[in-house]
Amino acid sequence: MKSPFIIAEIGCNHKGDMQIAKEMIQTAATYCKADIVKFQKRCVKELLSEQEFNAPHPHPENSYGSTYGAHREFLEFDLEQHRQLQQWCNEYGIEYSTSVWDITSAKEICTLKPRMIKVPSACNLNEELLGYLCDYFDGEIHLSFGMTTKEEEEKIVQFFESRGRNQDLVIYDCTSGYPVPFEDICLLELTRLKEVYGKRVKAIGFSGHHLGIAVDSAAVALGAEYIERHYTLDRTWKGTDHAASLEPDGVRKLARDCRAVAKALTYKREDILDIEKVQREKLKKNQIKWS
Repeated sequence: MKSPFIIAEIGCNHKGDMQIAKEMIQTAATYCKADIVKFQKRCVKELLSEQEFNAPHPHPENSYGSTYGAHREFLEFDLEQHRQLQQWCNEYGIEYSTSVWDITSAKEICTLKPRMIKVPSACNLNEELLGYLCDYFDGEIHLSFGMTTKEEEEKIVQFFESRGRNQDLVIYDCTSGYPVPFEDICLLELTRLKEVYGKRVKAIGFSGHHLGIAVDSAAVALGAEYIERHYTLDRTWKGTDHAASLEPDGVRKLARDCRAVAKALTYKREDILDIEKVQREKLKKNQIKWS
């Protein structure tokens, strides 16, 4: 099996600070050995009603503003800042990507021409957003299936097929929760997605919101070609995502283990491998005398 792509999702874990974002890019590239870092892009006033914008944050201890809208805007980087993030990614030898939550964000990020753009689970039924990406973005479109019925999954894939873009579509097995207990990860959904959509889309991925790194190697064994995990420099930082994220050492070990599993997923190319021959000669003394 080819080595999976490891995505360190920074999201908004940079706390609205470009220097923290730069450090996260550098660490993901040089220490964690991830393949991709992923951010998020929102036009907050397009996403939130006036009432939602002016409401208090549901968890005030995690808020970076006096209202939920102000909190979300504090964590947003503008297009020029994303351009700088992309440049830093190029300098450190790691791929830049982002999730887009609305049409305005999609239009902006498309101008950066990344290889891939992600549609989060929360937005995967936004027909206008999906249609814009199909029509105006030439790269891969990655899309998570969290909070999505099987009927909706089928309609999403059919939508991309109708636009002739299904072979640019990468779908992700995902359970939307922070964090997700092991019994709710439902990892065998990867098997189902491969059976139903494996020949209809470009690839299948796994987006995990669980604790630890044991599950991700199993996802690779079940055929996930992309492994996406939230990433932070400090799980105790203020914010709702940090506690369900991996710190750099966790991402590094996850990348190491997933690549090792992918390398091991082969059949023997001959009955007795070269590494076994010397051991066979030394140890296999008593052999059956076939009649």
